[in-house]
Amino acid sequence: MKLNLVKTSDFVFRTKLFRVYDMELPFVEHLEELRQRIFQMGVIFLTMILVVFINVKTIVELLEKPVTMIKFIQLSPGEYLVSTIKIAVYVGLLICVPIILSQIICFIFPGLTLNEKKFILPIIGISFTLFILSVMFSYSILIPAALKFFIQYSENVIEPLWSFDQYLDFTLLVFYSTSLAFQIPIFQLLIGLTGLLSGKKMLTLWKYVVLGSTILGAILTPSTDPITQLCLSLAIFVLYLMGSLILFTYQNIAL
Repeated sequence: MKLNLVKTSDFVFRTKLFRVYDMELPFVEHLEELRQRIFQMGVIFLTMILVVFINVKTIVELLEKPVTMIKFIQLSPGEYLVSTIKIAVYVGLLICVPIILSQIICFIFPGLTLNEKKFILPIIGISFTLFILSVMFSYSILIPAALKFFIQYSENVIEPLWSFDQYLDFTLLVFYSTSLAFQIPIFQLLIGLTGLLSGKKMLTLWKYVVLGSTILGAILTPSTDPITQLCLSLAIFVLYLMGSLILFTYQNIAL
């Protein structure tokens, strides 16, 4: 296939149609490529933050949707402003995740072996899919369950007036802890591909995983209610079984 020359700053990239960069460059040019990619990601990230900040009211309404019966207050004059900046930064980062992953792939792809190239793209794709599922799981199940528990526990005793900034910190912690837990199958695949543990061996350890998922669920859950901890622990256990079955199936096919 004919190669096209695309000039970027002081050096030339060779590209192929519908293919990731596939060339060898001197060390200095690799550093220049890395600098440019970091600069491009930074510009895109700042642009996304600005776009999200302009439309932050829509996101605030989505965050408040699970608790429409609660009245939010700000405890200091600039609290809501700081909260909206937090939202813009974190949502901007979420939008930039696919771009960041693509830039990382393009940078490391030429240095990978043929076998590594076969696995890197599917693993990154699965990881990103699990991340999206973790956000949906947190928003639709974990957060409503935790908030419902807290509201019902103090019902008819204390009038619920919540600080929006503290509520935002709570939801962000739930999102981060859940997204970390949902990456368990990725860690399992990496461990299996390195030969440390087989899928069959992982399946035989399910009894220990039940205890481990319970402990991990209690650690990762920011609230103290048992319902949220139980939901997260169950999700961790199911994800572990899925990762073990996928690895077991792959290793049997490979053999």
